Amino acid sequence: MQPNHRAIDRFWKTYRDDLANNNIRGKSAEWCIRRVEHFIKAAKGLKLREHTDEDIKAYFCRLVLDNKLTDWQFDQTVDAIRVLFTTTVKMRWARDFSWEQWKEPHLNFPKELEYFDQIGRHIGITKPDERFSDTQKGRRVQAMYGREFEKMGQVIRNSNYSLRTEQTYTGWLMRFITFHDLKDPRRLGTRQVKAYLTYLANVRKVSANTQRQALNALSFYYKKVLGQPLGELEPFQKAKRIRRIPVVLTKEEINRLFDKLSGSHYVMAGLLYGSGLRLMECIRLRVKDVDFERGQITVREAKGRKERVTMLAERFKDHLEQHLFKVRDLYKQDRLSGISGVWLPHGLARKYPNAGKEWAWQFVFPSQKLSVDPGTGALRRHHIHESTLQRAVKKAAQNAKIAKRVSCHTLRHTFATQLLEAGYDIRTVQELLGHADVSTTMIYTHVLNRPGLSVKSPADL
Repeated sequence: MQPNHRAIDRFWKTYRDDLANNNIRGKSAEWCIRRVEHFIKAAKGLKLREHTDEDIKAYFCRLVLDNKLTDWQFDQTVDAIRVLFTTTVKMRWARDFSWEQWKEPHLNFPKELEYFDQIGRHIGITKPDERFSDTQKGRRVQAMYGREFEKMGQVIRNSNYSLRTEQTYTGWLMRFITFHDLKDPRRLGTRQVKAYLTYLANVRKVSANTQRQALNALSFYYKKVLGQPLGELEPFQKAKRIRRIPVVLTKEEINRLFDKLSGSHYVMAGLLYGSGLRLMECIRLRVKDVDFERGQITVREAKGRKERVTMLAERFKDHLEQHLFKVRDLYKQDRLSGISGVWLPHGLARKYPNAGKEWAWQFVFPSQKLSVDPGTGALRRHHIHESTLQRAVKKAAQNAKIAKRVSCHTLRHTFATQLLEAGYDIRTVQELLGHADVSTTMIYTHVLNRPGLSVKSPADL
């Protein structure tokens, strides 16, 4: 059947007039016509009056998955199709459709959106972990399964897990969904989890710890969130466990490294090396947990939600005191400016509402910039971001010409190793490091060169 060109011309003239009535004119109107032409072509013969709101959602999903449009181009497409169905074609469902929620999809995607099975087949995603950046995956998966991520986050928080655990677990759920062509995770199960874990080991070549982390995250989702525990997962391809020897610096290398550090970075690195703190234990340290008279530091809410006491090295004590004098000046300015107190853990903010404004609760290493508390919207001074120290240590190692892969954790490794070299027993070192099992601490005996703890080369006998 030959197309009725007069009817087509009338349709586009009507549509152009409808755009004008919606204050869309000129080049914007021409682009809207192109957007609708693309939509009609993608419909593959489906008449406009045969479209439902489900078809529109599926089309918008495909556009997001393709990731070829910028935010403003996507918004323009939404407006073009909105005018088409609300004014030109006048479909009843179009009046109640959530057009505005679809704009800026990375920010305001409708949470009720469900996945349409046909999308994965049209897009033909392969190796999604490699194709999508974290931001792109976040836009796609959260757009379709925002409700699932909200439920998972709520269960994690109710279980008193840390924010880092929540971010890690939701990240693995996101990768799992992406691997299976964005299918609804509620329709997946044990077989799909085994396939993903095998893919991580065989294709992605992840470490055993990384694979186990993915397994824990997915097991948590299906057992705790959906109430559908995974069945027997064996057998699946397990990543090979590689026992790596920690990088340790010599005394001379330590001195060269600290010669290249200054200010608060010098003090923080000093706590990692002199007290054996983990990076985030140092970043989150509060004033009340530093005892100068006793020469010790109390580590709160450490890994595994445990607390421990470790020493405060004399070498860095004066530097830390001078640093706190400067921090106190910043604290006084905040009090005069009426800035809200620091963030308090758990129910302390309710039990002691003014504690966050007390000096004892302030962070030892506060940020120079104020930030908005996402939970309450209050303007606060939080601790610095860990990346600042990570970059400083890496740069200092390069400037000191240390030919080793030096990170913040290297300083903790060096702390443990040099204590064992000094003759302290391994149980004492275990307590100072906060290890739950002495077998974790035993790894440091591999880098020792002390009689009784290592074997001497026959060439030196």
